[in-house]
Amino acid sequence: MVHFLHPGLSPRNIVPPDAQKDALGCYVVQEEASPYSLVNICLNFLIANLEKLCSERSDGTLCLPEHWSFPQEVADRFLGVMTWQGKLTDRTASIFQGNQMKLKLVNIQKAKISTAAFTKAFCHHKVIELDATAVHTDLPIPDIISGLCSNSWIQQNLRCLLLDSTSIPQDSRLLFFGQLTGLRVLSVFNVCFHSEDLANVSQLPKLESLDISNTMVTNISALLACKDRLKSLTMHYLKCLTMTKPQILAVIRELKCLLHLDISDHRQLKSDLAFHLLQQKDILPNVVSLDISGGSCITDGAVELFIRQRPAMQFVGLLATDAGYSDFFTAKQGLRVAGGANMSQISEALSRYRNRSCFMKEALYRLFTETFSMQVTMPAILKLVAVGMRNHPLDLPVQFTASACALNLTRQGLARGMPVRLLSEVTCLLFKALKNFPHYQQLQKNCLLSLTNSRILVDVPFDRFDAAKFVMRWLCKHENPKMQTMAVSITSILALQLSSEQTAQLKEELFMAVKELLAIVKQKTTENLDDVTLLFTLKALWNLTDESPAACSHFIENQGLAIFIQVLENNIAEVRELSSKLVTEDVVKHISSLLHSKEMEVSYFAAGIIAHLTSDTQPWMSHDLQRSALLQDLYATIQNWPSSSCKMTALVTYRSFKAFFPLLGNFSQPAVQLWALWAMYHVCSKNPSKYCRMLVEEEGLQFLCDIQEHSEADAQAQRIATSILDDFRMHFMNYQRPSLC
Repeated sequence: MVHFLHPGLSPRNIVPPDAQKDALGCYVVQEEASPYSLVNICLNFLIANLEKLCSERSDGTLCLPEHWSFPQEVADRFLGVMTWQGKLTDRTASIFQGNQMKLKLVNIQKAKISTAAFTKAFCHHKVIELDATAVHTDLPIPDIISGLCSNSWIQQNLRCLLLDSTSIPQDSRLLFFGQLTGLRVLSVFNVCFHSEDLANVSQLPKLESLDISNTMVTNISALLACKDRLKSLTMHYLKCLTMTKPQILAVIRELKCLLHLDISDHRQLKSDLAFHLLQQKDILPNVVSLDISGGSCITDGAVELFIRQRPAMQFVGLLATDAGYSDFFTAKQGLRVAGGANMSQISEALSRYRNRSCFMKEALYRLFTETFSMQVTMPAILKLVAVGMRNHPLDLPVQFTASACALNLTRQGLARGMPVRLLSEVTCLLFKALKNFPHYQQLQKNCLLSLTNSRILVDVPFDRFDAAKFVMRWLCKHENPKMQTMAVSITSILALQLSSEQTAQLKEELFMAVKELLAIVKQKTTENLDDVTLLFTLKALWNLTDESPAACSHFIENQGLAIFIQVLENNIAEVRELSSKLVTEDVVKHISSLLHSKEMEVSYFAAGIIAHLTSDTQPWMSHDLQRSALLQDLYATIQNWPSSSCKMTALVTYRSFKAFFPLLGNFSQPAVQLWALWAMYHVCSKNPSKYCRMLVEEEGLQFLCDIQEHSEADAQAQRIATSILDDFRMHFMNYQRPSLC
């Protein structure tokens, strides 16, 4: 919600009270780098559970429990969070009826509520500020004004009314603002607001700040009626003005109380109004803020002379002009410049023009150029990029350029210095842009590049299911080798982060991904290329097929067995219903030979496949002797392995231990049991925080205790089980937690 603090400043540019400046002079709100406040946590919980906590009226709307009461500050914040989350509807707005909530600052931006709901929920409160920016057409401006004027207290005391991009019915005539006699700030940016409406508004006795940007106003002479009280005038892109330049300047000359004037325009229109204004010596004597961004024929000399004649000036907007590049603009103390000459000017432009797409895309383009080889972490700038993306979701140039800027600001190690919450917001906005522009490949590439950042891919919360679908689709597009490698590497990590249920839901994407990954392995094998793409591909196959029967079936269907020698890291053997398809002479012969490989990793993975295949006797009914020989070979091989804590060059990870439990309980086949224990001890010793917790959560400790106590268990199996339990106890003792076994 915007608070009206100073009549000389545009309400959109007021800085939050908790903001601090960074090295560039940018304001950094600390919220992203801090834990959620208790108030926010409570409000989020209430909103998420509103249906459960409230009762229902006969008309289907919600009603708060009778004994509930909210202080004004909390009620205002509650409404603001509901609006931000898109939860404000006719059904939920009804909780603000009555006196349990006491509202003063009402924020209903972009809400879809009806006139009746608005009037019942908000118009009986003592409202001093209303932000109804871009509300749904079900609540047009005449109905908003009518509802507000139904309360005599609001008529006299409403100070700030923001109606940007709000609708007006085609058959509507004059907008009657005149009854809102206490109004000081009015914004009707991008509204069907005419010269007759301006004449009506200019009569308001306390009006100090007015924004009529991109309206239908043809003549601003009516402003003379409020020349002795108007302190802030914003008229960006007044495309319908029919007055001559001298006539416009004559009106502005009379507005001697003006502290802020914005006559910025779209660069393509080549407006020279600002050029002529800068030549005037007897105009705007008290101005402290002048925005002429987008103007034609603007020079450093003209702007500098204008400012020197008005030494109290604190801000000038020069984006999309030829000015702002002289030393004067950096040397002048206390002067803020929105422009494109340096990072300070660009950050100011991103902040000032967050609601203007024409300037946002210009500022983002300048930012991209400035940050191409950035070495400094700038969370404040990244936050401004995120704001631009959020405010202009359907503007392709904004989304594309913003995605490129986000890459520059988070490349390599820069992401490590960014707050996780901010990175999460940016990543989610990137995926939102993908949905809005599904066929724009360069935007997709930028999103894919962002996911190659290990900080984002591992630590940052975002919808990994949607990300996996996107990356798998991209993988199948047969892009250039570099993009293919990135897609494969991301797939290998995302696959590990999905649950088995989510992997199964991928369906078509999963089938195509497995097929494409196998094709890559086959190609690399044919070309005898042992490169990083092959490594990532094998890891991706391993992680996709882990506890995923669907992925394993796709592997079989796509002739995976024919290239099985390169796909040892796959977990197909764990799926029992597919075991019979693996128990063939060629496959068993290959696995048996690989069991004796000098490479520890190859021997380990081959042993795992043998352990899973031989643990099920059904597929071996006609191969019993061969199975017995394999088990003996497996047992002897494991005896010769080094300690379970040895290093392997291939990273061994497991989503779950559940596939090991049938092997651990198999006392009739000590070789199978021994491999499972060796594997578990290996990962537990490498990453105890993850795998010791997994032992508890999946109830695997009991299997280890059973082996330890079983009278007929293999001696080496008992030793490894004891070692795992000892390490487990040691890990939890280090964290001052009691042993669980």
